[in-house]
Parts: sequence; C-alpha cells; structure tokens
Amino acid sequence: MSRAEEILDGLGGGARLSGGDAETLLREGDLLDVGLAADRVRRSRNDPRIATYLIDRNINYTNVCIYRCQFCAFYRDAKSSEAYVLSKDEIGAKIRETLDLGGTGILLQGGVHAELPFAWYEETFRFIRREFPRIHLHALSAPEIYFLVKLTRMPLREVISRLKDAGLQSIPGGGAEILDDVVRKRIWSLTKAPEEVWIDVHRQAHFLGLRTTATMMFGVGESLASRVHHFRLIRELQDETAGFTAFIPWTFQEENTALDGKVAISGGDDYLRTLAVSRLFFDNIVHIQGSWVTQGSRIGQVSLSFGADDLGSIMIEENVVAAAGARNRMDREEMERIIAEAGYVPAQRMTLYDGCTEGCCREGVESLKLKVESSKLGTFDPEHLVRAET
Repeated sequence: MSRAEEILDGLGGGARLSGGDAETLLREGDLLDVGLAADRVRRSRNDPRIATYLIDRNINYTNVCIYRCQFCAFYRDAKSSEAYVLSKDEIGAKIRETLDLGGTGILLQGGVHAELPFAWYEETFRFIRREFPRIHLHALSAPEIYFLVKLTRMPLREVISRLKDAGLQSIPGGGAEILDDVVRKRIWSLTKAPEEVWIDVHRQAHFLGLRTTATMMFGVGESLASRVHHFRLIRELQDETAGFTAFIPWTFQEENTALDGKVAISGGDDYLRTLAVSRLFFDNIVHIQGSWVTQGSRIGQVSLSFGADDLGSIMIEENVVAAAGARNRMDREEMERIIAEAGYVPAQRMTLYDGCTEGCCREGVESLKLKVESSKLGTFDPEHLVRAET
C-alpha cells in the first residue's frame, strides 16, 4: 500500500490532515481515490441533495493599478487611453441590471488606484446602500484595503470599520494568489500585500463582524509545499476567527500576462486534485467552491464530485480573468442544467451562504430526475469526464 493510500484509509478517525499528508496527496494520490474521499466529506458536511450557485456581478470600478503583477492582464497605467474609473451612475446602472436579472449581490473590486481618495470609497458605498438596499455589497480585496491604510495612515481596523459603516457587508478573498512570500516576491511586489498582511486584513474584518472568503490562484510555478503553506495559514486563521464562509481555488490563466509561456499552468487533473485535497484539509470551512470560470463548465460540473458543494456565480460580468484568456460564460439556465446533470438539485443562494432566495429549490427531486433523464449527457459519469478532460 502506498503512503497516499494509507493517508486516505486513515481519514475519518478524527485526526486532522497534516500539511505533510496533504502534500503527499497532491503529489502522488490517485486522482479518483482522492476525489472519492473528498466527495464523502462534502456529503457529510453539506446537504447531499443540493448544489448551490449565486447570481451576482463583478463590477471592476477601475482598471488603473500602481502595481505590475506578472499574472495580471487587466491593469492599466493611469495615463493609458484605456484607463477608466466608473462613475456612480455607471455603477448604479450595472446594479440595476443585476437586480433585473435576479441577482442578489455585487463584487466590487478594482485595481489599486493611487489617486482615488478614501472618501471616494465611503461615498460610493453609501450611494450603493442608499439606492440599492436589496443588493449585498461584497467589496475590496486585501491589497486594496492595505493600500487605503497606507494612503490614510489610519490603523487597519479603523479603515475596515469606516468602510463597514459606509456600507461594506463582506470582503472577497482576492489578492491571495499563493500565500507564500517567496512566490509573491517572484510574481508581484511584496509591497502590495505580504502573506501576513492578507491574513491580517481578514483577521481584523472577522473581529469586526464581517465575513470573508478565502481564495487561492495556483499554477504560477509554485511548489506543492507553497500550496500547503497557503492552506495552513487559512486553516489557522479559521481556527482563530471562524470568519471564512468558503474556500475558492482556481487556476492561473496566462494569456496576455508577463508569465505567458514561463510557467507550467495547471490543467484539469491538477485543478481537481487540489480542489479535493482542500476539502480534506479544511475541516473548519463548510463550503468549497468549484471553478467553472477558469476550467470550463464540464470540469466545473465534475468538481461537484471532487469536494465542491457550490459553483459560485453565473458572473453576469467578469473582466479580470477574461483579460487573461478565460472567456467561459454561463447563464442561470445553463448553471441549473449542469448542476442537475451532476445529480444535485440546483439552489440559488445568497452571498454569505445564509439562505436561499425565494423559490430557489423550486424544482424538487422529481423535476431534477426528469431534467437529468432528458439531458444530453444522460447518466452523469464524473470518472468518464475526468479521463476526457484532464
């Protein structure tokens, strides 16, 4: 019996998966065996009948950024003819369209724009909360917040508290990439947000009662040990605060970036293995999100058999990953179809996983059965798809 098989056989005894064992599973675990183990954990921790999704919109309020991250194809210099900052009217129009399409939240993020004053963020958040009280404001990455600390010279907790008072309701996990300063120094400037800064932004947000998500963008030439280091930092903070709603891993997209052709990017096999090991490692995070945006709808569908209980947003709008070549698109009907074909009842959730929208489970088991039977795929076979796609 291999060491990876011994690790999988030992799961369920109450002991946590160690960092060393997680690295072993990433390196040599059989893909389907690791996936089956992750699926068992997923079904024990989440409703085994349901897979959730979100309808929201990524609103990138500016593409101007003072940093030059090698993995980013979205940023522009302030003097570029393509540089922009959205007005309140433009942001409002995007939110109205989101609500009209059944959306319940927005993810408001941008580049790190040196010329936007702190008041711009407070005024924009107040505008959104005043004009659109039904929309959930999930906004600003750790690097954006860290820059506001440097800009205002206020303590981190005060910056977050003032943003919360202005209308901020939760913080996304953007800017995590790989939480290992050795990797971060190679792919971006450490002045943007060292690993401990990212962690502390989320720590202070949790202490102030804000929930956040934890993310990981991998496949930038990092070692497996770096991925596990990333896992460990997040699990330790979750032990401390219990503030993360979900863990969301996705793969680096290289087109139009400075890293194009310089790193071995991750494919479906690596993505699914990393997703599954994350489910096994994070015994203190309830929700693990699959990524159809970077991997496509088929691997996104398979992710529901590799530990994911949620497929994230249909993404009415997404600009950052699209600029790097990931142009997969989804609407509500397609999202519900792929979830149903995977054998789950699709349920539209809220941003914080704190409930479903009215009628979200309207289809029921019998309707699900009919949808699966009439689908193009017929009987869902994740093992077949893994062989075909990885």
